[in-house]
Amino acid sequence: MPNPVLHAVHVYPVKSLAGCTPGEAEVEPWGLSGDRRWMLVDPVGKVVTQRPHPRLALARAEPLPDGGIRLSAPGLETLTVAIPEPACTTGVEIWKDKVEAVEAGAGAHAWLSEHLGTEVRLVHLDEPAHRRPVDPKFALPGETVSFADGYPLLVATSASLGALNSLIAQGDHPDEGPLPMNRFRPNVVVDGTAPWAEDGWKRIAIGGVTFRVAKPCGRCVVTTTDQGTAERGKEPLRTLARHRRAGGQLIFGQNLVPERTGTLRVGDPVAILE
Repeated sequence: MPNPVLHAVHVYPVKSLAGCTPGEAEVEPWGLSGDRRWMLVDPVGKVVTQRPHPRLALARAEPLPDGGIRLSAPGLETLTVAIPEPACTTGVEIWKDKVEAVEAGAGAHAWLSEHLGTEVRLVHLDEPAHRRPVDPKFALPGETVSFADGYPLLVATSASLGALNSLIAQGDHPDEGPLPMNRFRPNVVVDGTAPWAEDGWKRIAIGGVTFRVAKPCGRCVVTTTDQGTAERGKEPLRTLARHRRAGGQLIFGQNLVPERTGTLRVGDPVAILE
């Protein structure tokens, strides 16, 4: 088997919107640079995601060099959104975490509300070093995270996706496969491993950057959403429920916490340290 290498990097500037696949990305303590620094909230400040709103998959956020973003979606003119001035923060809620964030302008709110068909606001995480700690059950003191679900990065492997697709082909809904990796919205994808090898990892290095493997990633209904059409099916959750249960969750991929900063580049060697 060839030595593991970094196959792809994915950055999602706005939580639950389509992202981009750069050839390289900077690793910051709270995740990849620019990853999930923006988030949609409803009128009372609670996070809005693809879980109830699969149509979010059809909107795309492109990062800009100054930290702003460019939004695009079918039927709407492209919109550039600048980083808002952090003069005043507002309280928002992502799952059980209450976080201070800065609202974007009215134009961004209107654009996203029109796309989604319901009222939402766009907020920016201005101080990721202080705003939101990683779950203390799986973190070291002082570790923080962006607006990702719970951990700075998510790693998945091409071999495990291939194994999952083989299981789907043998199941009740073989016509739904094979599924692409974008169903799982990872930050980094590794080639050259055995299927499910990541289940045994504790520490890894990608290029010169080391990571602690915090816990397996529990999967939700977003994985059943076609990221190109926003249509939903039964897979992969039905197959994961049969073959990939752990701790009451359906798992695919592993959550990572950086031990140091640095640059990831597609083609970097991946070393399993523990």
